[in-house]
Order: sequence, then C-alpha cells, then structure tokens
Amino acid sequence: MLNVLILGGTTYDSIISLPQLPQPVPQTIHYAPFHETIGSTGAGKAINLSRLNVPCVLHSIIGDDPYGHRITKTLQQAGVNFQYDIDPKGTERHVNLMDQEGNRISIFVTQSSEHPPLDLIKLEELISQCDLVVLNIISYTKELIGLCQKYRKPIWTDLHDYNGTERYHDDFIEAADYIFMSSDRLEDYRSVMETLHHKGTKLIVCTHGKKGATSLTEDGVWSNSSIIADYPYKDANGAGDSFFSGFLYGYLHNKSLEECMGLATICAGLCITSEELAYPSLSEEVVTQEYEKYYEKSI
Repeated sequence: MLNVLILGGTTYDSIISLPQLPQPVPQTIHYAPFHETIGSTGAGKAINLSRLNVPCVLHSIIGDDPYGHRITKTLQQAGVNFQYDIDPKGTERHVNLMDQEGNRISIFVTQSSEHPPLDLIKLEELISQCDLVVLNIISYTKELIGLCQKYRKPIWTDLHDYNGTERYHDDFIEAADYIFMSSDRLEDYRSVMETLHHKGTKLIVCTHGKKGATSLTEDGVWSNSSIIADYPYKDANGAGDSFFSGFLYGYLHNKSLEECMGLATICAGLCITSEELAYPSLSEEVVTQEYEKYYEKSI
C-alpha cells in the first residue's frame, strides 16, 4: 500500500456542547458539557488512517508545553508515527462550541507561528520517501509545497469551509491534485467545483453535512451520495477528517469512486457517534462489516 505523509494540523481543544449555538446577545449559560482533547485536521486524519492500517506519518508543529506533551502522548497511544518541530509560540489551542445539529463555532485562543523554525532536511527526507502528501491548510505547510512538487508527489488537500474566494487558499488549490471541502459557506458549491475542475484538479469532493456529499471527477462526471441515518449523533467534531480518511482508505485499496464515497460516509457516520476525533473502535474489519451492511445489500 502507498505510504501517506500528512503535513500540518495538531491542536489541543476545549469542546463545549450546547443545545444550540449562542445568539449575539449578552447571556449566561449555567451549564454545558465540556471536555478537552487533541484536535485539528492532521491529527484527525492520522488517527483514522492509522486505525485503518494505512502506513502514514504525521508532521506538525507543537509547543514544548503541557498541551504539546498531551498531543504527543495521545498520538503515540493511537499508534501514529508523529514527527514534529517545536513552535516557539507554543501549542495552538481552540475552543469549539458545538450544537446538537453538528454546527460549530471555533475560537482560536492561541495560534501557531506562520513561519516556525523547521528541520527542512528531515522534512525533505519524509517527502521524498512518501507516495502521496496530504497537505493541510496550515500556514507553515505552504513552505513545503515546493518540496512536494520537486519530488512529484500527488497532493491531496482539504479546504474545509472554503468560501470560494479567500486568497489564503490559493497556494493549496494551485498545488493540489485532489481537493475536499464543505459547502458550509458556499452559496453555489457546484460553480466552485467547476472552477476547480477547469484548473485541472483530478477530483473534487464537497460535503454537505446531513445532505450527503457531491463529487466531480477529472473527466467531468458528477455524482451524489447520501448519509447513513442510522448512526446516532453525539458529536460532529472530526467528522470531516473521518470522511476524508475513509475515502483515501478506499482509494489506496483501488476501490471505485462509489465505493470510496461509501467508505467515507461510514467513517464519518461512526465518528459522530463518539466525542473523540475518530471513532475509537475504527478498524478495517469494522468498516468492511458496515459497508456490507449498508451498501452491498442493495446491489
């Protein structure tokens, strides 16, 4: 199987669950379930892929502080090959307000450095040895695009809640061969997908929360997939990265686009049943059983 290098994306987050997101008026909320956990897009993808037995390495930046130490310990316990450089600004932390519909307000209470000191010799070695790169939209990873292109590595990226116009994403879009994103802030996601297609992107996948997902292939074929409604909702944190990971798992096993979308849907569905960044019992056996349960029975 191909070796995956994931670049960027580890935080330590405070997750606050609310019946609904707060309105912009002064108010007091007297009780809200709360927990702290590892977060961000690189950690989510790495934990999912590791549980699915995909050989991968995660590189990120963390602080030499208690939060960075917790991230390292959590990833080690999850079996992730975690390589990191130290950010002098410390570990990035978020407060995520989550409602019962899966909507989220993310507050960056600390931010990582835009240009942290990096061991570029080590990073070039990691890039040269991998088969494909997951380039997360973290500021420091822009510095590594040239190395990815130097070694002609296929680049996968996740634009998350891209609004179709933000210039910050331009470098990632230009570099990427495969693009994932959500339609949360897109009034016309199809036109954005078409624009990316015209730029030469090989595959674009756009998720719509409870409304499923849409894909557009290199040869211009559109397709839609639905969610699996059976999974009981608990927490949507990490669902997007689980979807991405399930799709990539299928791709690495030479599955069809339809099968990849199904595997992605399963991983995301399992994720929302727990408070963790990835479904705790995720495995190849579990996703195979779930796929047979929800998809093969309809063939």
